[in-house]
Amino acid sequence: MTRIDDRIRRVDAAEKARGEAVYLCDVKMEGMLNARFVRSTIARGMIDSIEVPQLPDGYWFISARDIPEGGRNSLVMIAGDWRCFADGDVRYVGETIGVLVGPSPAVLKALEKEIRITYTEREPAITIDDAIAVKGGPILEKDDVHCSLVSEKGENVEDVLARADEIFEETIETGFQEHVHLETNAAICCIEDGKYTFYISCQCPFYVRKSVAGLLGLQPSDIRVKQTTTGGAFGGKEHFPDVLAGPLLVAESVIRKPIRLVFDREEDMLYSVKRHPSKIVFRTGLDKDGNLLGSDIDVYYNCGAYLSSSYVVLQRGVFHANGVYDFPSTRIHGYGMATNTFPSDAFRGFGAPQTLFAIETHLDHIAAKFGFDPVEYKRRYFLKQGDETVTQGHVVEKVVLEEMLDQVARKSDYWRKTKEYARGGGRGIGMSFYNHGGAFTGNGEQSIIKAHLKLVKDGDRFTILCGQTEMGQGFRTILRKIVASVLEIDMDDVVYDNPDTDCVPDSGPTAASRSTMVVGRLAEEAAMQMKERLDEEHVEIETEYRHPDGHPWDQSTFKGDAYLGYGWGCACVEVEVDRLTNEVKVVGIWSSHDIGKAIDELIVHGQVNGGIIQSLGYASMEKMENRNGHFRQTSMSDYVVPTSMDFPRQEWGLVDNPYEWGPFGAKGMGELVFNGADAAYIDALERALDVTINRIPMPVEDIEGVRHD
Repeated sequence: MTRIDDRIRRVDAAEKARGEAVYLCDVKMEGMLNARFVRSTIARGMIDSIEVPQLPDGYWFISARDIPEGGRNSLVMIAGDWRCFADGDVRYVGETIGVLVGPSPAVLKALEKEIRITYTEREPAITIDDAIAVKGGPILEKDDVHCSLVSEKGENVEDVLARADEIFEETIETGFQEHVHLETNAAICCIEDGKYTFYISCQCPFYVRKSVAGLLGLQPSDIRVKQTTTGGAFGGKEHFPDVLAGPLLVAESVIRKPIRLVFDREEDMLYSVKRHPSKIVFRTGLDKDGNLLGSDIDVYYNCGAYLSSSYVVLQRGVFHANGVYDFPSTRIHGYGMATNTFPSDAFRGFGAPQTLFAIETHLDHIAAKFGFDPVEYKRRYFLKQGDETVTQGHVVEKVVLEEMLDQVARKSDYWRKTKEYARGGGRGIGMSFYNHGGAFTGNGEQSIIKAHLKLVKDGDRFTILCGQTEMGQGFRTILRKIVASVLEIDMDDVVYDNPDTDCVPDSGPTAASRSTMVVGRLAEEAAMQMKERLDEEHVEIETEYRHPDGHPWDQSTFKGDAYLGYGWGCACVEVEVDRLTNEVKVVGIWSSHDIGKAIDELIVHGQVNGGIIQSLGYASMEKMENRNGHFRQTSMSDYVVPTSMDFPRQEWGLVDNPYEWGPFGAKGMGELVFNGADAAYIDALERALDVTINRIPMPVEDIEGVRHD
């Protein structure tokens, strides 16, 4: 019998450790062809001509001209502006112009070099500042603003700032970040039983069919999507698989043989989505004693050439811009800027890490100006249950920030060290606080997603049917464990396979820290109903998400309870810096999180350790530069990610705070654990060197410039 508190081995651990898991590049089909994208080499301009050489027999070049009458050259994500094929003009380096298809990958690579595309180039807008200045003329119809919103609470901010004794102004910036999932992007399109079918490494199978169906004038249900074992994603396989699937579908409609596309690592780094760079501008009003009166915040995200999911990413960034704090008055303007860079998209944290880093660092700087310990200063403003949020909703749950602070401060010996370490003495300790709203914002779960799940009993076997995907985070284990625990049976008697859209109900995307919290709850409810019918030979139970009453949300104004449950975190980082070489050594990492009730502490342990190290890489070393539309880092030798040798063993803890509407009291955590260690690291680095840092990443080679600013 499996109990929810048991620490168990993940159900997919052995096959992955032994190399037995079958990934998409392992899939073989009779007569299968290979594909290679032909991409734009400039950031912005008109296509004057495309010269394709005489292709050998059995090779094809597919482009926008092959989209049939009645189809549309559009990939429908949250918006439908992303073109399947560039046609007439190009808007970023790497935009898909066509796809070569044939038996030999080597021949395809050689043919790609023979294709001659001529352009009339236009001046591109690459940075947020370029977009604000509308450099090169509008990318969109009138300007370079893809989307915008405003969120405010309290008194009019202009009135607050007018009576402030001081206005503290600063700008904080964050850069691109590469997902570096272990398995590169990959997909196969074929025809099975007369139906277009995808085998694809992805997070959201139902997104894929919705996105590409219109290319051929089909309905989403006319497309079948089978998720293959997915070797990591971090958001990079939420919408981006659509960009692979669209050209493959058009090619399949012409060629009608199985076609496989697998990116190599260089392609994956150069021509895939990244985390949105950001620029956050603060005007914060203070009284003479340094007390916060209110803040006017402008949030700019670099969305790239197409919108994709950026509006939703921006919303989450705006709604987290006050972090875990209750400011008396706030006005937050958010702007998603169009640039001629590869479109940015979902990444672990989904817009929250940028603004959470900014607010934590901003408060650190205010505290330093007035001579306060940053932690003592921040805790004055901790949110509490019932406090008003930036969307004029309320914090629904109990907030246990003080308990997490006590836990981390005790383990790290923060209070002693922060007094003993002289600012600028080469050693520093920093702390950050953060949260993450679980599930879709506002009314997204009940009006947009409407998640469903089925639990089927056939004899002694129980099968879970839902659209959620395993991508390395452990959800296949978690969901089976929830059902087995409720039914008081062994997990071996519960089946949960990779989803096939023709066989499972749509339970929404594997994103937004919603899988355990929302879909896990549906599994728990289905299992509780099943428990009453265990004596029956065959039973099918379907559950549907129901939003708790009494928590209004107005999508037109973005007002109300944006999230019913937050994950909460506290992280502490200690560093030693060689003052001659600027080499930074992290000597301690401590954290505490409120994720409701931990379903499996082994999986939680992995998520916490991985998320914090990924956040530290974001802050310290993962530098990705874009020059004239081209990413400069093209391999793992020049884009540096943390290894096990770069950081010490972590100490971590949890504070139980069961969530009323989650399975066994669980909340989301996959994104939360990324959201705060970056700010703690920069806080520690600033104290160690007595400098002010306003941007990340901050690799060793950039520290000297900061020290002399």
